[in-house]
Amino acid sequence: MFKRLERWKPDLLGLMRIAMGITFLEHGTQKLFGFPVPPPARLALPLLLFTGLLETIGSTLLTLGIFTRIVAFLLSGELAVGYWWMHVPNSFFPIANGGEVMVLYSFAFLYFAAAGPGKWSLDQRFRDA
Repeated sequence: MFKRLERWKPDLLGLMRIAMGITFLEHGTQKLFGFPVPPPARLALPLLLFTGLLETIGSTLLTLGIFTRIVAFLLSGELAVGYWWMHVPNSFFPIANGGEVMVLYSFAFLYFAAAGPGKWSLDQRFRDA
C-alpha cells in the first residue's frame, strides 16, 4: 500500500511547502503589521523589523517556490538561532519553553533546503523552461 503512495511524493512536498510558507507568513506579518495578532513585546524594534522582513519576504518566496533551497536554509537558520536565544534560556525542552513551533518550522525548512521545492514551484517552472 505504501509503495503506491510513493508516486505522490513530489505533489505532497509541493503542498507541504505551500502550506508551511502560508502559515509562516503570519509570523512575519505579525511582527511588521501587528496582523493577525500583535507582535511579541519582548523583541527590540530593530530585531522585530529584521525578523519580520526576513519572515515575510522569505515565506512569500517559499510559498511561490522561488529560490526555495536558499530561502529555506536561511529561514531554518533564523529559527534555530531564535530558538536557542529566546526559548532555551527558559528550559532546554521545547514543550516546557514554548518553542515547539520554532523547532518544527526550523527542521521543515531544513528539509526543503535539502529536498527542493517539489511540484508547483516557480523554481521548477524556470528550470524546465
